[in-house]
Amino acid sequence: MSKLFGTDGIRGIANQYPMTPQFAVQLGIAAANKLTGQDKLRIVVGKDTRLSSDMLEAALTAGITSAGGDVLKVGVLPTPGIAYFTKSLSVDAGIVISASHNPFDNNGIKFFGPNGLKLNDKIEEEIEASLADTCFAKDCLAEGIGKVIEVSDARTQYFNFVKKTCFAPLNLRGEKIVIDCANGATSFIAPSLFEELGAEVILVNCSPNGININLNCGSLHPEQTAEVVKTQKAMLGFCFDGDGDRVIALDEAGHVVDGDFIMAICAKYFKENALLNNNLVVTTVMSNIGFYLALKTLNIDVITTRVGDRYVVEQMLEKGAVLGGEQSGHIIFSNHSNTGDGLITALQLLAIMQKTSTMSLSQLAQVMRKYPQILINVRVRDTKTNLETLPELQSAIKASEEILKDEGRILVRYSGTEPLCRVMVEGPTEEVINQIAKNLVFFVEKELGEK
Repeated sequence: MSKLFGTDGIRGIANQYPMTPQFAVQLGIAAANKLTGQDKLRIVVGKDTRLSSDMLEAALTAGITSAGGDVLKVGVLPTPGIAYFTKSLSVDAGIVISASHNPFDNNGIKFFGPNGLKLNDKIEEEIEASLADTCFAKDCLAEGIGKVIEVSDARTQYFNFVKKTCFAPLNLRGEKIVIDCANGATSFIAPSLFEELGAEVILVNCSPNGININLNCGSLHPEQTAEVVKTQKAMLGFCFDGDGDRVIALDEAGHVVDGDFIMAICAKYFKENALLNNNLVVTTVMSNIGFYLALKTLNIDVITTRVGDRYVVEQMLEKGAVLGGEQSGHIIFSNHSNTGDGLITALQLLAIMQKTSTMSLSQLAQVMRKYPQILINVRVRDTKTNLETLPELQSAIKASEEILKDEGRILVRYSGTEPLCRVMVEGPTEEVINQIAKNLVFFVEKELGEK
């Protein structure tokens, strides 16, 4: 069987394998059989606003309960909310039905353990390996069948948790903030959160209808929100993704302040205020070279992992770091959560602005310079071929690195969730990196492209 679990759970097109109700039932049974509880198995299940999320939720619930597990339904909630509830409700696992920043016709299923961490590879492999045996699942007759329990105040509980994570009392009276919820899971929480802090909140893309999640909006498409920030003369803007685990900020001029900038701003403030445990920040290979240079100037150590927040969290826990994340805006504050949380990130950034009396995000963002970067996604036949075994591509990469020397870098890697090869080039000028990227894409398409 091919590996179904990627870096962020199982994903696919809704109503096509593996995102079918039949598969979700099997997965629910397999998970319930492999995951163990101290007494009766209890699993929290949440979802985002996709049209297909209700269907998959019902199927997963049927599978889990048929295998004797209880399901605690929290409804539409940001992904980090499910991670929070795995701990606060003392359950054995959490499941999120979401494809994060992907289009509405995609969906996904990802798991959290009882500690709020994503399941490790070994347990995921065991669940996947047992899928073929689900028709022989243990019989749960009569009183052995699991229950479905509605957690009616889930949003309120999560809302209160997020508020308490802010390290300083916030007063945003007189300030305008633009919020783009990508028509996703934060649509029902973010507006109230920022209004309660006193801000005048201008809402963009906060009306989910099942098919407009991430549609030309949110963290991947901040252009519309940037215009609103400028025309409304707002203090700043926040663009979340569909499941709310990442956020991109916009300064008062509508310029993007991505995850690298946010981490650099937080790292500087945390170090100056003795909050940066072990003088360390963890990030991935996707961070801009400007981020590394900025933290070098600040005398802050950086650990780099492969792409995927689970790998960032692993290193943070191992090395005792309190701050880590990805350029995409997936930022982890391990004192509060073991996964990225866009709402917590937004509050941390606002608190730093208020504590430093720097109510201009553009001024704080001067902590680093972003080098020109281009990222091109190439659709490929498969993602199994080792890129290092492709001689023409490797030769082109080596020649390009000679051109860049110490003024840039190249990263060619597969996506962990889609049949794509990502070509990223950073360098001194747009002209140089565009030419290099174009050349590398040619060889990727030649050796791996769809036929």
